[in-house]
Amino acid sequence: MKKSVTKDIFYIGVNDHKIDLFEGQYIVPNGMAYNSYLIKDELIAIMDTVDQNFTKEWLNNIQDVLGDEKPTYLVVQHMEPDHSANIMNFLKVYPDVFVVGNAKTFKMMEQFFHQEIPHKLVVNDGDTLNLGSHTLTFVFAPMVHWPEVMVTYDNLDKVLFSADGFGKFGALDVEEEWDCEARRYYFGIVGKYGAQVQALLKKAATLDIQTICPLHGPVLKENLGHYLKQYDIWSSYQSEVDGVAIFYTSVYGHTKEAVELLKEKLEANGTPKIAVADLAREDMAECVEDAFKYSKIVLATTTYNAGIFPFMDEFIAHLVERNWQNKKVAIIENGTWAPMAAKVIKDKLANSKNLQFIEPNVRILSSLDDASRAQIEQLALAISEDYKALKDIKENNSEVDPKALFKIGYGLYVVTSNDGKKDNALIVNTVTQLTDKPLRVAVNINKLNYSHDIIKKSGILNVNCLNIDAPFSLFKEYGFVSGKEVDKFKDKEVTRSENGLVVLPNYVNALISLKVDSYVDLGTHGMFVCSVTESKVINNVETMTYNYYQANVKPKPDTEKKKGWVCKICGYVHEGDLPEDFICPLCKHGASDFEEIK
Repeated sequence: MKKSVTKDIFYIGVNDHKIDLFEGQYIVPNGMAYNSYLIKDELIAIMDTVDQNFTKEWLNNIQDVLGDEKPTYLVVQHMEPDHSANIMNFLKVYPDVFVVGNAKTFKMMEQFFHQEIPHKLVVNDGDTLNLGSHTLTFVFAPMVHWPEVMVTYDNLDKVLFSADGFGKFGALDVEEEWDCEARRYYFGIVGKYGAQVQALLKKAATLDIQTICPLHGPVLKENLGHYLKQYDIWSSYQSEVDGVAIFYTSVYGHTKEAVELLKEKLEANGTPKIAVADLAREDMAECVEDAFKYSKIVLATTTYNAGIFPFMDEFIAHLVERNWQNKKVAIIENGTWAPMAAKVIKDKLANSKNLQFIEPNVRILSSLDDASRAQIEQLALAISEDYKALKDIKENNSEVDPKALFKIGYGLYVVTSNDGKKDNALIVNTVTQLTDKPLRVAVNINKLNYSHDIIKKSGILNVNCLNIDAPFSLFKEYGFVSGKEVDKFKDKEVTRSENGLVVLPNYVNALISLKVDSYVDLGTHGMFVCSVTESKVINNVETMTYNYYQANVKPKPDTEKKKGWVCKICGYVHEGDLPEDFICPLCKHGASDFEEIK
């Protein structure tokens, strides 16, 4: 039976339920899919082959679609044997076909098959191939995850043939959630090459993609924004879940007891999500997945042969190999005569980027005592400081803490509001304390922003003071799109302050809830003079200043070979002359916030 992707594109791949370990190491309880596609046009193209164990089934799938017709091209996007093993078998049946690949593709082909390819078509990055109605564009994607990898874009049906990108474990005749197995696949197979995936995503952003056809996993047609967002999070090494993952090894149960006590304390402090994994007993690939997924990590292990217990040693090696970074890390060490696990762990993670170690390191001498229990109590408070504050807000334990206003500077803030139907948010950089008795704050908002009208009508707002952990993706999410067009909190679990407005769950060091007392028209902006109705310090991470954002968070704009102006706020590039009344289409800042490209 033909499996159509579009009117002209057919799925001709296979399912493998005999395999137990993919690449000899990843458990695949639901098997594996090896995907191949056929584009039927004036000239016919086959996209990749399949694993060597499915030669006959795959050739039969081609025959079912083509009948007596003959293909013209075999496009080889990736030379890994689960996709390329049947190249020579295919050429035995269709000897006149041109094999399409890049120079590195053919070099690898020689190494695998030690045979000459009779008809080659060598392509370069950006080259096109016309099939009639369909034109294929080849986009090189080196090290995603082999050096010869390329992806292919069909301009007619707007299909991206994405090689191993957007793949997942599991056969296609089994129903299962995409995210979990795609995440485990990504960090196992591609995780080391985040920078290369980011480069590919930037290229993909220039294409109108309506369907993604990967070499593993299902064809993706619906909600493509979700899959692209997940890949952006994974490849930029952002945390996907705000919570704590605890990984431990325990010889006689004492370290396990410490972990259970820590979990209990974290739960009591309102930690939203906690995962606990015994590295000796759980799937290592699942543990690696969670280590990338969660924002805060606890490593608990024993000193062993002057090092650390083997399963913890292996786990950390997996993380380092995959460029694990951007985490807050806590350590629990156990030892009887010379505990040194904490030092060993820190040494092994010395080259990992942007790790913040949470104090104190807990030291257990053989088994828990009053001193180590007290350290666990302190560690739980340090890990869950912001969660505890959010728990108090959620439970409406409202108060006015003047220290929360100490977080105000020339910083960056997320102002949340509600239009009566949905929550909204925007980025502002002008929040000022006016008086302390009573506590009054002024907030300036551009009149072009939807939030300006909402707040003028509702009379209430929340100021979420951003800290220096906030990634650029947060600024894009809340600052570069309009709440008129996008629901910025759709499908998100939210915490609300007593006034009913959203409090951001992370990247915030203080909340200030405000009631508007008066309004001052400043021309392009409106100034809301407000009374503080609730305020709370959430954590003591340094406030995100405007200068820090410019120097450390905002990506450098691509101004090479361009003449014009660049927005100092978001990096938007406007080529040509800049009118005095120009408004940035992304962040809505005016011409005064642009600087000339030199």
